Amino acid sequence: MATQGVTAIHKRRTLWQWLKGYTGQKYMTTALFLAIPVALLILFTIIPAVNMIIFSFQQRDQLGVNVQWVGFDNYKTLFTDMAYLSTLINSLYYFVGSFIQLGLALFIATLLCSKIKFAGLFKGVIFFPYLMNGVAVALIFQRFFRGDDGGTLNSIIALFGADPVKWLSNGAINNWCLVFASVWRYIGFDILMFIGAIQSISPDIYEAADLDGANAWQKFWHIIFPGIRTIIALQLILAIKGAASVFEIPYIITGGKMGTSTFVIKTIETGFQYQKIGLASAMAIVLLFIIIVITMIQKIFFKEEK
Repeated sequence: MATQGVTAIHKRRTLWQWLKGYTGQKYMTTALFLAIPVALLILFTIIPAVNMIIFSFQQRDQLGVNVQWVGFDNYKTLFTDMAYLSTLINSLYYFVGSFIQLGLALFIATLLCSKIKFAGLFKGVIFFPYLMNGVAVALIFQRFFRGDDGGTLNSIIALFGADPVKWLSNGAINNWCLVFASVWRYIGFDILMFIGAIQSISPDIYEAADLDGANAWQKFWHIIFPGIRTIIALQLILAIKGAASVFEIPYIITGGKMGTSTFVIKTIETGFQYQKIGLASAMAIVLLFIIIVITMIQKIFFKEEK
């Protein structure tokens, strides 16, 4: 018994000595610095996420007074009710727009990195829309696409004798108008990122290509594209994620009406206007799943070279 007591005291003293030593102090300092961020992560991210998953299998109001377990009924509603399924379909417009946006951004960035006049001015002008507030951008395009004679675009086409067009109420074109506004706002950021990546490529590589007689296309395909592949992958995943979670531009310009509602607009409407917290939680989970799948696909097709 005495031997066991001495051993326990020895272990305690050894642990205390370890904590007072350099290694113990290093681990203790790291643990203390991580404690608050980890606690905040658990409190504001992990716990709400777990609750949202649980809520998605329930029928409940905001206060949680009337709670009923419904299993996968909320998820079934999302993929069978056209009121919700149509908002997912509307996201396809923005998916297409995101690829157009990246293609244009890469083309413009390549031009601006070549020896052209006023390249610095063009860079500032193109990037300016991204610096603007999203609400301001939406209000600008709301005026731009007005369907009467007072709309900016209708005033322009009237100069050529064309009749006014109901840009935002015509179901065949209104979503494309909103996509145009979204591309106009965010393309400047993509251009800036591509310019930075292109300028990071060593000039010696271009000089070697010139000596070999490479043309502009060969330089782009064999030097620029491989050199900025990581940035392209990053911008692609950001653009697609943004397309899946579009909110402010369609919400402000059309209010999500006339067939322009997006998945995020419908989620907020379902949760706060109709008090269907369970269904809104299921919509949030579906959106999260879509983003995760897109990220995994991006990882597969754009593997980082070692």
